[in-house]
Amino acid sequence: MDQFVRYAQAAERGKIQLLFIADTPVLDVDLDHHGPHHMIDPLLILTVLARETERIGLVATASTTFTEPYNLARQFKALDVISHGRAGWNAVTTSAPAAAANFGATIPPRAEKYERAHEVIQIVQGLWGSWGKDAWLLDVEGKRFADMDKIQPVNLQGKHVGSRGPLPIPPSEQGQPVIFQAGGGSYGLELAGRYASGVYANPYTIEDARAQRQALRDAAERAGRDPDEVKMLAGFMPTIAPSRQAAIQRRRFLDEVVDLNQRVAYLGAMIGLPLGPAQLDEPLTADQLADAVPSPHDPRSARALEVAQQGWTLRDVLAHGVIDYHPVVAGTADHMQQWFEAGACDGFSIAIDSYPRRLRHLRRPGRPHPSGTRPVPRRLRRPHPAREPRRPRPVRP
Repeated sequence: MDQFVRYAQAAERGKIQLLFIADTPVLDVDLDHHGPHHMIDPLLILTVLARETERIGLVATASTTFTEPYNLARQFKALDVISHGRAGWNAVTTSAPAAAANFGATIPPRAEKYERAHEVIQIVQGLWGSWGKDAWLLDVEGKRFADMDKIQPVNLQGKHVGSRGPLPIPPSEQGQPVIFQAGGGSYGLELAGRYASGVYANPYTIEDARAQRQALRDAAERAGRDPDEVKMLAGFMPTIAPSRQAAIQRRRFLDEVVDLNQRVAYLGAMIGLPLGPAQLDEPLTADQLADAVPSPHDPRSARALEVAQQGWTLRDVLAHGVIDYHPVVAGTADHMQQWFEAGACDGFSIAIDSYPRRLRHLRRPGRPHPSGTRPVPRRLRRPHPAREPRRPRPVRP
């Protein structure tokens, strides 16, 4: 836990605006060779970080598929109060059959899964808003903690979930946690457009990013919202180094802990070639380049072939991060400026390649820090219930 605290404090010093911890409730790696991805419950980690940091936002994933809305509302509202208004919930559905088995269940059909997600989020928001304006009195002389006439049950019941409420927790400084979303496809887009303030996305090109961002804004507009309320955060993994060659060398060093034989075979599948470990330290031959075709089903494939055509060895092609799920930028932080100025995103979700000593390198030398950084950016915040009460609406059928 101490290392999480060090990372969070380093990110806060570097003016990173929020930390995001993903979660899948299942053991999904071979522990003989890899550490577990999600060993400690993210909410427990963020509760510790809330007491060891002052400004940085704290966002965790929690499933709408296998978690009851009252538990979600209570846990994230508690984190929001503990952190003085810095909490966010990445509301996602669960797709892994092994995760479902941990709850004695199976993955429901996609439409049913998202139907439940709509119900869960609406009930959670209703519970968060169950304290009306000026309900919290803290009247010591009058011996009144709160005005119960302004704290009402929500009495919401859908097809899949329901809750009576209210929560026993008063509002935090930001009113209620910020909702994020990271699902894909038409169902995920509808969910994000209706409820989310921040959306995690994985576009690979500026053109793809612009299209995803516009689709998100259109979804928000269809839901009756101002599209500017929803911000798309493009994921990428920076490898900061003095030069591109130095960055590639760093990536090669980091790749020593992964199974490159498997990655070479996967690279071959992406560009339509049978590749093996014997060619790892060689570039593609002229015949291979002539036969290579990027897979139309994988948005990373075109970039993989483009790098291979530059004459890099397969080891170095992989070091460019062409099969990672975030774009890997080997070199400087110019990528961020280029994408932002092109209107490809509203912000970034940065996956650090190696945490020790790397967070402090993200800011470009000579560029001043922004002053007065808020824990969760104001543009991502929802209305404060004390100023604009959130009335529970009927659960979506």
